[in-house]
Amino acid sequence: MKLTILGCYSATPRTFTNPTSQVLEIKNHLFLIDCGEGTQVQLRKYKLKFSRIKHIFISHLHGDHFFGLPGLISTFRLLGRDSEMHIYGPKGIKQAVTLLLKLGDSWTNFPLIFHELESKDSELLFEDEKVSVRTVPLEHRVYTNGFVFHEKPAPRTLDVEAAKRLGVDRSQFNNIKNGADGVSNNGETIPNAKLTSDPPKPKSYAFCSDTSYHEPIVPLIEGVDALYHESTFLETESHLCAKTKHSTAKQAAQIAQQAHVGKLILGHYSTRYKSLELFREEAMQVFPNVALADDGKTFEI
Repeated sequence: MKLTILGCYSATPRTFTNPTSQVLEIKNHLFLIDCGEGTQVQLRKYKLKFSRIKHIFISHLHGDHFFGLPGLISTFRLLGRDSEMHIYGPKGIKQAVTLLLKLGDSWTNFPLIFHELESKDSELLFEDEKVSVRTVPLEHRVYTNGFVFHEKPAPRTLDVEAAKRLGVDRSQFNNIKNGADGVSNNGETIPNAKLTSDPPKPKSYAFCSDTSYHEPIVPLIEGVDALYHESTFLETESHLCAKTKHSTAKQAAQIAQQAHVGKLILGHYSTRYKSLELFREEAMQVFPNVALADDGKTFEI
């Protein structure tokens, strides 16, 4: 699982920083999470293939999280895309995007499928045999969701040499990978433990931006390997959190601690601060494993 940060700053774009957008590579999927202005330029800059993006997850309808989406869709059209595109986002996102396409007489030449969200409870958005994606309802000024991505357990790892040595025919291999015992050529039952080893532990990632400090999300992100949580402010400006419905670095760390996550990745920084290290220092007073997102930075999860 690989996370690429395309943008992670709050409010307006600058020449050297970008608003929220990131790409998660997981089990042969390339998921785009939020799409602030400049996202498609960042995709090109970091050589991420447009054609591999088939699912886009939009947290909420503030401009710094989705104003890049209409332009990206238009570019897909110009590139001759013909495969389906699924967009998951708050109710209203379909109207916002299709109005621009209508006014510009530039309907897509590929299926554009919207999944509009309005539930305040966590719900399953996407699932296949390898991955599931659920919403994480957040507390912001408008309806907002985070997302949690889970790998599904892989089949057990088959020891082919052991199977051959013990006389287990190849026709049984798939069943053995799924936990069945083997049967040797002379009819002896071979325990699965002698033929396989445990697969790698499934990985998980949670994206939570934007939100005020919101403890109800803790059970939904419990034990994830990595948590991206907004940290717009430091504690010196905590008085702004109630008005803006954002969090401090310390509050993000408190959520990470309660949810027993593996790593906390901070982002969505206010540009009023001179150094990102201030965010890490504050968070590490509460939670030890803290990383700083930055444009172009990648994380192997």
